[in-house]
Amino acid sequence: MALSFDRGFNPRHGEAVPAFPGIVRITAPNANVFTFTGTNTYLLGTETLVVIDPGPDDPVHLDAVLRAIDGRTVSHILVTHTHNDHSAGVPFLAEKTGALVAGGGPHRLARAAAPNENATLDAGADEAFRPDRVLGDGDRIEAGGFVIEAVATPGHTDNHLAFALPEHGVLFPGDHVMGWATTVVAPPDGSMRDYMASLDRLLERPETLYLPGHGGPLANPHRLVRGLRTHRKMRERAILQRLADGDRTIPEMVAAIYRDLDPKLHRSASLSTLAHLEHLAERGLVRAVSGTGLDGSYERAGERSGV
Repeated sequence: MALSFDRGFNPRHGEAVPAFPGIVRITAPNANVFTFTGTNTYLLGTETLVVIDPGPDDPVHLDAVLRAIDGRTVSHILVTHTHNDHSAGVPFLAEKTGALVAGGGPHRLARAAAPNENATLDAGADEAFRPDRVLGDGDRIEAGGFVIEAVATPGHTDNHLAFALPEHGVLFPGDHVMGWATTVVAPPDGSMRDYMASLDRLLERPETLYLPGHGGPLANPHRLVRGLRTHRKMRERAILQRLADGDRTIPEMVAAIYRDLDPKLHRSASLSTLAHLEHLAERGLVRAVSGTGLDGSYERAGERSGV
């Protein structure tokens, strides 16, 4: 299944744009190669509100969020994950509203970082995030006129949550599923094994509308999730083929597989390749020959013995 992305989204920065009955979206003006048109903040409710992902610590964006709140009570601030473009605005908004902050816990790595290994991409980890309530998979909050269910979706980060409105068929997938591009999975911050398992988890759920952390609404989300899963499987096969053809290092594989990629994204492609190699190694299909991480050398398991 070929992936098809919609990059025609109009963010209308600073405006409170209706996204679903009782829900508005405000998109932060932090557009770049990793955030598309910017990070989406969502307000749920009409009288008492819930905020999902306050976004970056950007006064222009946070002022726009406060204008949309318009003096109403905010009972909860929910955070899908602790990258700065999603959660760095929490302290300001929590101070202004007095809302309870909830999320998947402090930032944590999917695996231990090797010496001198940079743990995150340009978005950066929000190491200061400490929620008032740590949410686990299946925990529910009744607020803003909605029942909101936390859905554990690790992969992009280890503490990544999606938020579902089970009675309305709506899901906020954060950065786990986006309509404009594939999600970056960058070890040690993220895990391809966990990311793939979380895609499978979403396919088991009934929601028919996704409101993602970047880009526009996704009205046929299961088709996209299946496409993302197929894309990752194809990338996995391409990496195995490069190893069979004699490539041993990640730069060699990236040069062959991502020939037309914007140079600004080469590091994210390298980390994605590393994530696939680690997932393949966990299943006994690949092994490290020397070095670690991005500096390692790899081969298909069994090559030395001729298997």
